[in-house]
Amino acid sequence: MSENKMITMIIKRQDDPDQSPYEEKFEIPYRENMNVISALMEIRRNPINADGQATTPVYWDMGCLEEVCGACSMVINGTPRQSCTALVDQLEQPIRLEPMSTFPINRDLAVDRSRMFDSLKKVKAWIPIDGTYDLGPGPRMAESKRQWAYELSKCMTCGVCLEACPNVNSKSDFIGPAPLSQVRLFNSHPTGEMNKSERLQTIMDGEGLMGCGNAQNCVQSCPKGIPLTTSIAALNRDTAVESFKSFFGSDKQV
Repeated sequence: MSENKMITMIIKRQDDPDQSPYEEKFEIPYRENMNVISALMEIRRNPINADGQATTPVYWDMGCLEEVCGACSMVINGTPRQSCTALVDQLEQPIRLEPMSTFPINRDLAVDRSRMFDSLKKVKAWIPIDGTYDLGPGPRMAESKRQWAYELSKCMTCGVCLEACPNVNSKSDFIGPAPLSQVRLFNSHPTGEMNKSERLQTIMDGEGLMGCGNAQNCVQSCPKGIPLTTSIAALNRDTAVESFKSFFGSDKQV
């Protein structure tokens, strides 16, 4: 039996964005098949630290608890990942939890991912619909194209790839691999490709493709195994073609 077995967790905490961070140690009873989220729930149920002192419950984000929403991203033992699929039995103790440093801190392990959502707005990561009336069936996508497009659609905006990327930081405007991959996804859509040129023009600067240093950390860390570096390579080719089209197109108008 595991009645006396304990889990040791060291959590980097911060009461609010203006306060200094600090570490707090917790020891909680072990249960079989625990993940990091269930361990945090145990601390919330009984917020007593390892010194036996009452403290505030640890604050973190979560939603679906099945690696779909992307909300529970954090740095676990130095690796950015989803805490809902991080099993305690597979983690070295003490388990160290920290918030992702790429994004502004809200409180404790919860961060503000607005930077990524703003980037998705910038690149028009959606299919525009003109009007609300029934236009009938749209154009069909070839099955071979649909299959790889589906892989790109698995992105849950968790922010893990941005946290792993050395080129995404407070001194850089690089939008990161996830928004770039979404450009490729929506440019491949039969209706979304109407805005293809606009999306490509948006990423042809330091905030876009020029900000990528090809570290490839993103594709190694992505929880969904999305081929992010493949998308970036494809977009490099597409923007090169777009540059030529823009150059010769503008030249004709002179």
